[in-house]
Amino acid sequence: MSETLAAHAEPMRRGTQVPAEAITQKSLNDDVLRMISKPGKIWWAVLTLDLIILTLGLIAERNQIVHGIGSAGHTRPVMWASYIVNFVFWVGIAHCGTLVSAILFLFRSHFRRAVYRVAEAMTVFGVLTAGLFPLLHTGRPWFGYWLVPYPNQRNLWPNVRSPLEWDVFAVTTYLTISSIFFIVGIIPDAAVARDRAKHPVMKLILTIFSFGWTGSNHQWKHFYGAYLYFAALATPLVLSVHSVVSWDFAMAQIPGWHSTIFAPYFVAGAIFSGVAMVINLLIPIRKTFKLEHIVTLDHMEKLSKLVLLTSTIVAYSYLVEFFCAWYGPSKFERDMFWWRATGHFNWGFWIMFTCNAILPLSLWFKPVRRNMPVLFVLCLFVNVGMWFERFVIMTGLARSFMPSMWDINYRMSWTEAAILAGSFAWFFLFFLIFVRLLPAFSIAEIKETLPPPMRGRKAGAHA
Repeated sequence: MSETLAAHAEPMRRGTQVPAEAITQKSLNDDVLRMISKPGKIWWAVLTLDLIILTLGLIAERNQIVHGIGSAGHTRPVMWASYIVNFVFWVGIAHCGTLVSAILFLFRSHFRRAVYRVAEAMTVFGVLTAGLFPLLHTGRPWFGYWLVPYPNQRNLWPNVRSPLEWDVFAVTTYLTISSIFFIVGIIPDAAVARDRAKHPVMKLILTIFSFGWTGSNHQWKHFYGAYLYFAALATPLVLSVHSVVSWDFAMAQIPGWHSTIFAPYFVAGAIFSGVAMVINLLIPIRKTFKLEHIVTLDHMEKLSKLVLLTSTIVAYSYLVEFFCAWYGPSKFERDMFWWRATGHFNWGFWIMFTCNAILPLSLWFKPVRRNMPVLFVLCLFVNVGMWFERFVIMTGLARSFMPSMWDINYRMSWTEAAILAGSFAWFFLFFLIFVRLLPAFSIAEIKETLPPPMRGRKAGAHA
C-alpha cells in the first residue's frame, strides 16, 4: 500500500475493533461481496411483502387526490394531522447516518467503520422518505415544484418567511450533502465489487459507482482529502437541519410549541431514533449474512450506549418542559402539559414516555446491551416511542386557546394509516435493493484495522 494510505491507516490500527484472528483481508472481501449475489427466496418474499404494502400506500394516496385532503383526517383545528408527524420522524431517522459517518470520523471513533455504511444509506433513504410528506400534504403533489424559488412569468415566489419553506431548503441541502458523502465513501468498495462482477448489468452499475477508481496513490490521497472535507461540511447539518424542522413548531404561538428548547430537544431525539433504527437494520443483516465477525457484539454495544446517552437527554428534555410549564407564568402552558398527561390523548403521551425514557434504562446493564434479540425489540419500542413523541406534539393543535374547539378530537383515517405504512415500505424498498447492489460494509476502512498481508503468513491471509 502506498505511503499516503499507510500514514492514514496507522493511527487507526491502534483502535481496531475487528478481531484480526477471525478475519483476513481476502476473507473480508469474500464475506462482504457475498451479499452482492443472486437473491434467495427470503429476500424475494420480503420484497414482495414490501411491494404489497407500498401498493396499499399508493392506493391511499390516489384516494386522497380524488376525494381531497380531508380524506386524510385533516380537520380544523388539527390541520397537519399525521403528515407532519411522519415528516419529522423520517428526518430524525436520517440524522444518525451523518452522526456515525461524519462526526465520529472527525473524532476518530474507530468502531464506526464497520457500521457507518448502513447508517449512511439509511440517511439518504430516510431523507427521500421524509421529502414525500410535504408533497403529499399539499394535496397536489405534481405541483411540488411550486415550493422551489424558480423564475416565472407571474413573478410568484414562495413565502420564505414560512417555516414550511425552510423545510424545503433544509431537506434539499441535507439530501445533497449526505448523498455526495455516501457516494464518495463507497467508491473504493464499488471498484472491488466491479472487478469481481460477472453479470454485465451489475458490472455496469458498479462501474458507474466506482468512477474509474484504480487504487493509485494519487486517487487515495484525494479520496481522503475529499472525505475529510465532506465530513466537516456535513457535521453542522446534524445541528442545523433538525433545528430548522423544530422551528416549524417553535415559531407558532400555540401552547406547548413556542419554546426555545425545541432545537436541542429535536436534535437529541433525532439521533436517538436514528441510532435505534441502525441497530434494527444491523441485527438482521449480520445474522442473515453471517457477519457476526465483522459487526461484532462490541460494535452493537457501543451503538446501544449511544441510544442510552441520547435517551437520557430526551428524558431530561421532557422533565425540563414540564418544569418550565409549571414554573413559568403562562396558565395556558400549564394546562397544555397537564392535558397531555391526563387528557384525550394521554395514551400517546404515556407510550412516548415509557418507550423513550423508561425502557432504555435497561441499557445500563451489559447483558441487555449484548443480547441481540432483546436489543432489537428494545430499539423497535424506541422508534415507536419517537413516532408518538411527534404525535403528542401535533395533538397540541386540538387544545389551543379556544375552548369551543376542544371537543373536536383528531382520529387517524385509513388513508393516513396506509400512507404511513407505505412510507416504511418505500424506505425498506431502497434498503433491500441497496444490500444486494452495493457493498453494505466498508471494505477499505475495515482493512485498515487488519495487519497487512506479508510473506510467510498462512495461506488465505493475502488479499
